[in-house]
Amino acid sequence: MVAIEKRLSALGDWLKARFQGGSRFTEGFVAASLLFCIGPMTILGSLNNGLLGDGTILVVKSTMDGLVSIALTGTYGIGVGFSVLPIVVYQGGLSLLAASLGAVIPNPTTAPSIVLVTGTGGIMLLGLGLNLLDIGKIKVASFLPALGLGPVLSWLAQTIT
Repeated sequence: MVAIEKRLSALGDWLKARFQGGSRFTEGFVAASLLFCIGPMTILGSLNNGLLGDGTILVVKSTMDGLVSIALTGTYGIGVGFSVLPIVVYQGGLSLLAASLGAVIPNPTTAPSIVLVTGTGGIMLLGLGLNLLDIGKIKVASFLPALGLGPVLSWLAQTIT
């Protein structure tokens, strides 16, 4: 199994060395990347954008992310700004995938597979919140494959019944 958390941290360390980031650069990069990529608004917004051409949810989400990034930058430094790299790849990839799968996913707000993905993302946000509050150390990035497992299980359940 791929250690996603380690790879994301390694990318943060590489960026930190390349751009001479501060002491909490990598921690800020990883926390912001996960926070901005796993939430339900990211998934629903990207799907709405790709399927319907409606970017409203992504505009609201980007506004909220911008405000949160100001607070995170005060704590973690410039590493938060570099989280734009995974965000562009992830959100852009989801939007492009949704556009190409438009016939398969009828309505992103009511499709059971999408509801499972957004619920999983919400639970992952809780784990990230515990990390940010220093209550525990949950490797949230290691749960990223679970976002793809929901649609597969939903499809399997519909196929069996």
